[in-house]
Amino acid sequence: MTDQLLKTIEPVPGTYNIENYKQVVKDFSWEQAAPELSFHQTGKLNAAYETIDRHVEEGYGDKIALYYVNEEANERKTYTFQQVKQKTDHYARILKEHGVQKGDRVFVFLPKNPECYIAILSVIKVGAIAGPLFEAFMEDAVRDRIQDCSGTVLITDRVLGQRVPYADLPSLKTTLYVEDVEATPYEEVGELTEWVDPEDGLIIHYTSGSTGKPKGVLHAHRAVTHHYQSGKWVLDVKEDDVYWCTSHPGWVTGSVYGLFAPWLNRATIVIQGGRFKAENWFQLIEELNITTWYSAPTAFRMLMSQGDLYKNYDLSSLRHVLSVGEPLNPEVVQWSWKNLGLRIHDTWWMTETGGHLIVNLPSETIKPGSMGRPFPGIEVGILDEEGNKLSPGEVGQLAVRAPWPGLMKEIWGNQDKYNSYFQYDGWYISGDLALQDEEGYVFFQGRSDDMINSAGERIGPFEVESKLIEHPAVAEAGVIGKPDPVRGELVKAFITLRNGYTESEALLEEIRLFVRKHLSAHAAPREIEVMDELPKTKISGKILRRKLKQREIDKSKQIHV
Repeated sequence: MTDQLLKTIEPVPGTYNIENYKQVVKDFSWEQAAPELSFHQTGKLNAAYETIDRHVEEGYGDKIALYYVNEEANERKTYTFQQVKQKTDHYARILKEHGVQKGDRVFVFLPKNPECYIAILSVIKVGAIAGPLFEAFMEDAVRDRIQDCSGTVLITDRVLGQRVPYADLPSLKTTLYVEDVEATPYEEVGELTEWVDPEDGLIIHYTSGSTGKPKGVLHAHRAVTHHYQSGKWVLDVKEDDVYWCTSHPGWVTGSVYGLFAPWLNRATIVIQGGRFKAENWFQLIEELNITTWYSAPTAFRMLMSQGDLYKNYDLSSLRHVLSVGEPLNPEVVQWSWKNLGLRIHDTWWMTETGGHLIVNLPSETIKPGSMGRPFPGIEVGILDEEGNKLSPGEVGQLAVRAPWPGLMKEIWGNQDKYNSYFQYDGWYISGDLALQDEEGYVFFQGRSDDMINSAGERIGPFEVESKLIEHPAVAEAGVIGKPDPVRGELVKAFITLRNGYTESEALLEEIRLFVRKHLSAHAAPREIEVMDELPKTKISGKILRRKLKQREIDKSKQIHV
C-alpha cells in the first residue's frame, strides 16, 4: 500500500453547499455571513434562540432534532425541535428563579446526553455564560475552572456532583441537579430569552492546561455567524442530514460543531453516550443512517486498527467525514479512501479561534497530509521570527489575520496572555509551525516548541511520525529532538508495533531506512525505541512529545551523574 500512496484525492461528484471555492473566496465577506439567521431582520441576538427556537417559530417544531443512544445503559431517546425548546425553556425558567442574570458564569457538568446540551442552551438563553465541563474531569479540574471565573451556579447530576469540591468554591451559590429539574412540573411562562449584544459573553472553554493551569477562553455571541457559515460550507450540513460529532461539549469541538453549527443549519444531531467501542460506532452509523461524521484522528486510527471489522456493517449512508483535534496522518486518509470509499476532510482551528480557519471542503481536491486551505474570509500567513511573510514552501509560524467572528473575546482575567497571541500587528499567532504551497494548501510541521533542529536542519516531528506509521510494522509513533552535543539535536522515534511484529535490530533498521527512502536522509530517525505504550493525554489521546523528551533529558542526567 505504501508505494501506492495518492498525492491527491479528487472530490466525489455531488451537490455541495459551496461549489466554487476560488469564486467564493473572492466575493465573500463576513458581513454577508449567515443571512438566514433572524437577528439580521429583528436586530435581536441570542445564540440559543437562533439554534433552537427559531426553527420552531419557522414551522419546523416537529422535525427530529436529536437521537440519543447509549448502548451501555440500554437507553434511546428522540427529541423534536419543539421538545428541545420546551426543555430549554423549563431549565431557563428554573435558572431565572434562582436569580441567574446576564453575564453570570453557569457551569454544566454532565455526561454526553441530551440534558447536557439542553442545559448549555438554557444558560445561554437567559443571557448567562455557559461553562461546559468534560464528564471525565475529576476534583482538581472542576475546581480550577469554576474558581478561575467565579462560577455562581452549577448544573450537574448526583453521580458527577460527588466530584465537586464545594468547600473550595465560595463563589458557587447554587447547585441544580438534573434529577430535580426533570422532576419539577413544567410551566409555560412568558419571555425567557435575554436579548444580548454581539460582544456579550456566550461560552467559556478551558484549554487542557498541558503547561500550567488551564486558561479560560471566552467567546461572544457574535461567533454564531462563524458557527453557522462554517457548518454550512465545511460540514456541508443540509436539513435532511443526520449528523454525528463524537466530541463532548466540554471541549470546543463538541459545543461549536456538535451543538451550534449543525442545529443552526437545522440538521438532526446524534448524541452517543458511553465509552468507545468500534462495533458500537459502526452499528450506530448503520442504524441511524448517519450521513455526516466529525471525529478525531485518534478515533479513526483505532477504527483502522480493527482491520476488516467495518465490512460487517452497512456504512453506505455516510457521505461526508471530517477530522479535528490534531493533524490527520496521510495514512489514515488513504486507508479510508481505499477501504471505505470515503474521503476524510481534515480541519484546523483552535479553542481560541472559535471556528474553522483552514479546511478541506467536499468540493475541492484533498492533498493527504494537508490541513486544507483558508476558509473564505480568512487570511493565513506563514511568518518568520520578525513577523514577515515567508514564500511558499518555507516553514514558519502559522498566523491568521484578525479579526473574524469566532475569535475569542478574551482570556478570562488574563489580558497579558490574550495580548501574547498578537505579537505582530494584526496577526493572531497560533503557536503552530506550517508551510503553504503555491496553491494555498497548508501543511502542519509541528508546534513551535516541538520543532527539531539537527545539524542546521529544521525537522517537523509530525511529518516523520506520519511516515513511520506508513510502515506496516508501526502502529503509533512519537518523534522528538534528543539533545546531542554535536548536532544540537538528533531525531529519535518512539514506536509501538502492530500485532505480529517482534522487535529486532533488523526490523528497526528497516524502519529507519524506510523513512530515509520515502522522506529524507536528515529526517530519518537516528534512534528508534520500541515501547509497549506511548504517553498520551487521557482525554484526546494526543501523543505527549514533551513527556518523551523529558524522559530523554532525565536519562541523560543520570548518565552524567
